Amino acid sequence: MKARVTVTLKNGVLDPQGKAIEHALSGLGFDGIGQVRQGKVFDIELTGTDKAKAEADLKAMCDKLLANTVIENYAVEIA
Repeated sequence: MKARVTVTLKNGVLDPQGKAIEHALSGLGFDGIGQVRQGKVFDIELTGTDKAKAEADLKAMCDKLLANTVIENYAVEIA
């Protein structure tokens, strides 16, 4: 079973890396760029077939390691 976890900064949290990317894109001549926010993507391969258990395990992984839940949100997708 394959899963994808996407971690992004919560609204209102400053994103200096996103701001740097925004300025770099503008400097490269890309017009029409609004706000850029950066995040992280984790592709995880799981053994087992129980989708509910996999989702619970993935959420526990995010809460304990993959995301700083004080400043980040996460989304879990199971394929």
